[in-house]
Amino acid sequence: MGDVAGGSTPLRPPVSSGAGGPVVRVANLSKSFGGTRALVDVDFDVVPGEIHALLGGNGSGKSTLIKVLAGVYTADGGEIEAGGRTAGAGAWTPRDAFDAGLRFVHQNPGVFPALSVAENMAIGHGFPTGFGARIRWRELHERTRTLLARFHIAATPEMPLGALSPAGRTMVAIARALQDSEGDGGAGSVLLLDEPTAALPAPEVDLLLDALRHYAAAGQTIVFVTHRIDEVVDIATRVTVLRDGRCVGTLPRSEVSESRLVELIVGRPLEHMYPETVAGAAAGVVLELRGVAGGAARGADLQVHRGEILGLAGLLGSGTSETLRLAFGLLPRSAGEVLLEGRALAGLDPAAAMSAGVAYVPADRGAEAIFVAMSVRENLSAAGVHRYWRGLRLRHDEERRDAQASLRDFLIRAASDSAPISTLSGGNQQKVVLARWLRRRPRLLLLDEPTQGVDVGARAEVWTLVRRAAAEGTAVLVVSSDFDELARVCDRVAVLRGGRVVAEVRPPALDGNRLTELAYSVEVTA
Repeated sequence: MGDVAGGSTPLRPPVSSGAGGPVVRVANLSKSFGGTRALVDVDFDVVPGEIHALLGGNGSGKSTLIKVLAGVYTADGGEIEAGGRTAGAGAWTPRDAFDAGLRFVHQNPGVFPALSVAENMAIGHGFPTGFGARIRWRELHERTRTLLARFHIAATPEMPLGALSPAGRTMVAIARALQDSEGDGGAGSVLLLDEPTAALPAPEVDLLLDALRHYAAAGQTIVFVTHRIDEVVDIATRVTVLRDGRCVGTLPRSEVSESRLVELIVGRPLEHMYPETVAGAAAGVVLELRGVAGGAARGADLQVHRGEILGLAGLLGSGTSETLRLAFGLLPRSAGEVLLEGRALAGLDPAAAMSAGVAYVPADRGAEAIFVAMSVRENLSAAGVHRYWRGLRLRHDEERRDAQASLRDFLIRAASDSAPISTLSGGNQQKVVLARWLRRRPRLLLLDEPTQGVDVGARAEVWTLVRRAAAEGTAVLVVSSDFDELARVCDRVAVLRGGRVVAEVRPPALDGNRLTELAYSVEVTA
């Protein structure tokens, strides 16, 4: 397998489905939160040696099912069988899960970058100690060295975890979870991964998926929770799809296709996953960057025209996200000019950018875009609350009326405009953020990873809203690590490497493979 954590290896075909009876079986599982039925009579099983993908839209019940299996949530009814033991799901505990050989790694894997690899391995499993409770470091390092070799992780016990790539850190979390299991790759237990790739850039995803293939080939049974259909098609030997808390289908690999999975997730064929691009003559230039530098951007030059969607493609560290932040004034410029409709914006900051008609949707929705403690209505009004002040009084009736119109116009599914935004799915939260800015009718819309953590149905609606804004004259500049998606939604794509634009691709040459080739190439020709 080679250097999994630090280098690239060829991807192998998925392993064949395991043989034998189920090692995990769930029957008639139900779970409610108040009046919301999160799981409804779910049947689910896992057989030895398979990579079983658990797929579904936001709010479909995937994470709830995993937390019931972990004993974190107490089910209302049903039965769980694992590790040779059977129990009513309402009585299943974390101890039962551990004793049954279920090992969990969550989206936030609970690792500590400032600590060493060996220290991270010991957390939750204990440090070897001797007389006076002194840690036996040599023993810990030897144990860690054995685990790193067993799980094919290119690291040393003494290395700070933060020196590893994101995929490497996730693999350390996997090795920690499986260290008391048998065999190469942890065979003898069931590894359950809840959205392990959600925060990983594309090259890191490939490394992690390749590692999972290796573990499965060595006999490890894996349950892989994700919302990314391409990963499921790439790696899964079986797929179970949940929708609205119900199991709507389990497919063998021979029946897995993107169109079939989309249909199961959204409940109908999705004929137009992405809105059609509209060919036409270039309108006036809205945004122009001339030699703009700051952060990882080293002198970016580009133009975005009225009514077009321009994509930015590049690897991690190429300067794509920094280019957006420079255009919005979030990152100080060390060189270059930002021009909006021909006028240079000196002393640019977010307030000045907003006044000039620029809108920005950041990649980290939870930390930078939504106000978790506020309602949907308050989140919608956040970028224009001044509109509702009359003297010393906030006109709540106008704010409420506009919010209700936005729920309808921007395809937002919420119980009401007064519902806490934390109760919405990731896709609906993203549509709230988009609506907040699009209600201002911006001249320029900057989007950083707009469909990250968004399920397939909501993803289609997000792009419909973006294309609608472009059709109304907004210039759109979008960054995404999903190059296939960029190729499908953008009118053209600029490729960045080393902080500079190195190529530009237009239809009919515009496709994901071409963008990947350009992003990695040393010598490029568009």
